[in-house]
Amino acid sequence: MLPAAAGGGCLAANVMHFARMLRRAGLPVGPGQVLDAQAALAHVDLTAKAEVHAALRAVMATRRDQHEVFDAAFALFWRNPDRSIAESLMAALDGARRQTEPQKPKAGSRRAAEALAPRERKEPPKPAETPERFEAAMIVSAEERLRRMDFEAMSEAEVAAARTAIARLRLPFDQVPTRRFRPDPTGPRADLRETLRRSLREGGDLVEIARRRRRTRTPPLVALADISGSMARYAAVLLAFLHAVANDRQRVHVFLFGTRLTNVTRALRHRDAEVAFQMVANIVPDWSGGTRIGETLHRFNRDWGRRVLGQGATVLLITDGLDREGGVGLAAEAERLRKSCRRLIWLNPLLRWEGFEPKAAGIRALLPHVDDFRPAHNIDSLAALVRALSGPQPARRWRKAA
Repeated sequence: MLPAAAGGGCLAANVMHFARMLRRAGLPVGPGQVLDAQAALAHVDLTAKAEVHAALRAVMATRRDQHEVFDAAFALFWRNPDRSIAESLMAALDGARRQTEPQKPKAGSRRAAEALAPRERKEPPKPAETPERFEAAMIVSAEERLRRMDFEAMSEAEVAAARTAIARLRLPFDQVPTRRFRPDPTGPRADLRETLRRSLREGGDLVEIARRRRRTRTPPLVALADISGSMARYAAVLLAFLHAVANDRQRVHVFLFGTRLTNVTRALRHRDAEVAFQMVANIVPDWSGGTRIGETLHRFNRDWGRRVLGQGATVLLITDGLDREGGVGLAAEAERLRKSCRRLIWLNPLLRWEGFEPKAAGIRALLPHVDDFRPAHNIDSLAALVRALSGPQPARRWRKAA
């Protein structure tokens, strides 16, 4: 926090710097919320810390899952201005060392501390005279821990490492037969037309029978990813997975939805991941908002279904199923989507909980119409998805409508 100047306070500047800290910690705080925060502070007693905390949290942390990060950031930022950041951090570290039992820091506190720490430019390490030794067991253990860690609990550095690991994933699909054929000397079918052509070229003499084989082609992949407030943290990481897939294979179509549907296929085809994500941020208007899954699927089926779902397309539906409309019209649109594609796979981060039960209306409406229901909360779950889609696809079991 900036200290107060001699001629007046720095409340507006402090609110702006506090908003920057929240953005670095992962909270979607924009310029509009900064202005609302300054207006809210005009109606509370600035000498009462509890009132300031309640006013700022009301406009800067609108979701319950953001309160933990906000409270930790507020405690770190709005403190005694006469005390430097370095002294405060050292005091906190000394207090942590005096504890008899070490406690695992919460994800919100860790993200808030990383957002407050200054971003210094790292200098290249000096060449050592003796070769350094690394314990391979520790490296493997850290990598396994990262692969099993929930995206929601990751720090900024861990999210960057997870994106790097996800970018190395490859998603090969089995080849599906088409209606066209290609010449093949060992093909299973006789090509009578080509055989007659060869015979005419030889003056009507008998020649070897030409053979052919059916062409195969990789089916299209269509991804529908939820970017609402409840999925914002997961969508930011899963977007790296979709970017890697879109640059690794052809005929990949990616749509993002919250309250409306946005086609981001062209933006994700850019080779540079950071440029691609910036292009996506510029064209998506409803990031971290509400969710209208039924209306979104209706628009996709009406405007895009016939364009992208041909030739045995596989659809990845990435959402937690929490629909603000209570699942109105969702079952009919999900059934239509399932009948239009070869396979419908639902990736839901809520499956990370062992006691998960489909109690929400949106989840109950979607569940009967999907071919596969999988978690998508860490790197291991995405790797399992790649393994499942790399082999032959199981035959679809058609369900009778209730």
